[in-house]
Amino acid sequence: MQTMHSYQIKLNGEVLQVGFNRNVPAQGDRIVKDALCVLNQMIDSGEIAGGERILIDGPQSIPVAYLISHRLVHLYEVVAVLDPKLGSKISTPVGAIRHKTYIVTSAHGSAKYQVGDLIPTEEKQPERSQIKVVLCGPPKSGKSCLRDGLKRAILGKLGAPYPYVITACPDGEGSWHQEAYENNQPVAQNCKCINKADVTPEYAQEAAKWVKSANQLINIIDVGGKTSPENEIIMQPATHAVILSGDVTKFAEWEDFCQSLELKIIAKIHSQLNAVEDEVLFTDGWQGKTNELLETTLLLTGSVHHLERGENLSTRPMVQALAEVLIHLTKC
Repeated sequence: MQTMHSYQIKLNGEVLQVGFNRNVPAQGDRIVKDALCVLNQMIDSGEIAGGERILIDGPQSIPVAYLISHRLVHLYEVVAVLDPKLGSKISTPVGAIRHKTYIVTSAHGSAKYQVGDLIPTEEKQPERSQIKVVLCGPPKSGKSCLRDGLKRAILGKLGAPYPYVITACPDGEGSWHQEAYENNQPVAQNCKCINKADVTPEYAQEAAKWVKSANQLINIIDVGGKTSPENEIIMQPATHAVILSGDVTKFAEWEDFCQSLELKIIAKIHSQLNAVEDEVLFTDGWQGKTNELLETTLLLTGSVHHLERGENLSTRPMVQALAEVLIHLTKC
């Protein structure tokens, strides 16, 4: 079984991307030990081989920053750290961007750089967009399970925004339910029954306020399984939709419903309880022509298998693909 580390490190060219694993909460002492473990593995394997310079991009606690610097200064002439506020802002037809700029924090034997020098790069740092994505579709499709797996998948991605979840259906399965189910299934099921209620017009108005005021970059809204006046009120302030259905004949009804609310439909996913694998189909060119494509088509289609309460669904290929799409949308 692969060990889950509380700190994540990935090398892309000369950029070392770092960050906390939000699926593994830990105190500072464990985070430092995990960061050292990952670094040592990368160094021992030759992935981090040393050289002229290395650029560090991502959140670090002070102890982790000291640790990373200590391990890398013996391997590289120059170590530099990203300052996201540096770099001139450039206006483009798709929004403002900066080119990432790094500050040299260590220079040993380099004739080119000194401590405090700036290293501008061609790597773009776009101003991120806010999205409000409704998970919708007929009842018993597995929307709540998909919601929980999707949140965990996004939390596990280096540099991804925090996914804020709104349970806009009083079905008794709030964000607490998955973890409660994993720890004590009878108690979770009992709490669900106690908390379950009808969707009233008053509830719909209140839930719509939650959606309207949500201000994270990724906001995920889980709604009930009816194309009802109440869901129309709740979904109105959203921006995008993902349709999940176990019955493919129900897709058209939900597509029409979302389009009537002027929501951009990101994905249409067939929920197959008894299947054994996912099918993931990206639209050609979806990353380069995202906004243009969303005017007329979907970015992602396919199927997800066995959305079952109590299982870790975050590693399913379709859940990972959907997480990738939502993160990408914040950069468009």
